[in-house]
Amino acid sequence: MHYPDVETFARRGLRGLPPGPVALIFAEDSAALDATLRHHQRHGLTVVLLGAPDLAVAEDLSDLPRVDLDAAEPDAVLRAVSRIADAAPGRWFYWGYNAEFLFYPFAETRRVGEMLSFHAQERREAMLTYVIDLYAGDLGRHPDAVALDDAWLDRMGYYAAARIDPATAKPRERQLDIHGGLRWRFEEHVPPDRRRIDRIALFRARRGLTLRPDHTLSVEEMNTYACPWHNSLTAAVMSFRAAKALRFNPDSREAIDTFRWRNSVPFQWHSRQLLDLGFIEPGQWF
Repeated sequence: MHYPDVETFARRGLRGLPPGPVALIFAEDSAALDATLRHHQRHGLTVVLLGAPDLAVAEDLSDLPRVDLDAAEPDAVLRAVSRIADAAPGRWFYWGYNAEFLFYPFAETRRVGEMLSFHAQERREAMLTYVIDLYAGDLGRHPDAVALDDAWLDRMGYYAAARIDPATAKPRERQLDIHGGLRWRFEEHVPPDRRRIDRIALFRARRGLTLRPDHTLSVEEMNTYACPWHNSLTAAVMSFRAAKALRFNPDSREAIDTFRWRNSVPFQWHSRQLLDLGFIEPGQWF
């Protein structure tokens, strides 16, 4: 089905989706688009594509629900996620962009729905995800920095800072601002409000819930990394998006001839690597 705007999809399209978690994939361009859609389908998500109507997809993906949207318009993604969440209380959503891939503990043998069922049993309604930058190892061969067969990541160089509540000037309980990856190494080319790599990319919708510009939700408990009594599950969004942006911007494109450094390692496209590096946390789920 094809919907002309988010409002029409929220009023009519959501009712026709099968039960279970939904992936809202916002297409900014065609980079790795088919691979992104198939990846999330493979892990048990019902995929909805939101982007320009002229974006082409492979024939096997032509039946996906599509929503016309200019993902580059300021706040368009925030408004879309918030409106759709308001229209589908109780349903779990993942949201991300093309050339981004959700990974979670034991992803090779368990589906997203199984993980979220356990997460909900622990009285959790959202999951913290870390956006881990991917980049092509050879920018000569891959000038847009997107290469599924030559993907690299930083194994070190990440840090967390307490998230301060502006109303009290005190740290918010169980909330952190996370930094690292390309946004840290090339911060002179990245606006300050886009340097964090934490995102609430998985959440259970409710009436009135909104996604804020800093990729947190309007309910503060849903922005926490763990419940009060023990560690909770976390996931990672493996993303070429920062690398793409740094290659698209003329200033950073001229200044950067490679993203690789001494702490670069090939991405193995397996959750075990992310568990070993400490990027994702299984909590009590085994």
